[in-house]
Amino acid sequence: MITDYIREELYKLQDVTYRDFQAKLIPSINADSVIGVRTPALRTLAKEVSKREDVDTFLEILPHEFFDENQLHAFIISGMKDYGKCVEKLNNFLPFVDNWATCDQMSPKIFKKHKEELLCEIKVWIKSGHTYKVRFAIGMLMEHYLDEDFKKDYPEMVLNVQSEEYYINMMKAWYFATALAKQYETVLPYIQEKKLDSWTHNKTIQKAVESNRITKEQKEYLKKFKVK
Repeated sequence: MITDYIREELYKLQDVTYRDFQAKLIPSINADSVIGVRTPALRTLAKEVSKREDVDTFLEILPHEFFDENQLHAFIISGMKDYGKCVEKLNNFLPFVDNWATCDQMSPKIFKKHKEELLCEIKVWIKSGHTYKVRFAIGMLMEHYLDEDFKKDYPEMVLNVQSEEYYINMMKAWYFATALAKQYETVLPYIQEKKLDSWTHNKTIQKAVESNRITKEQKEYLKKFKVK
């Protein structure tokens, strides 16, 4: 059975030192659920498993027991070439995503060719109230809609997300810091007018100041708006 095969392969690839290190970085999951497989090895295994006729069997057995199985699942989805199937499998999986690493490393390449349809999905995810659906939605807005497809409505969508969840607010800060690097003049008023909550506001400035894509002058100006 494919699930037995995958688990056997994951343990063959186990790096105990990496497992211990990784478990500390993701406090939201049970440390015992981490096998400890490095990302390049997971990506390679995902490509192999994706070619199997029974790959859907693995994708349909949710929730997975191990963090590494979730990572593998995310990479399989990320490599799908059929947009419809990709979104279907993604929507089945997102309710079971329980950590920032799986959420952030899931980035389907096919999305680049379907931005209009993707935006409809993002609008659903961002209003879902589910921590990692919301985080994923913001991440997709950051990845795909800050360049030539940027519209002023998109920062508003992120601003309107109200949450006490650390992993949502951290992604909001990451979004606005990246938006400052790519759409500085349009996004700057969000900082000047202090539209974000104080924590996210300050974290946005911190991330922007740490960025290599923002000028020294811009960084010094942004620092003036830090909330004490």
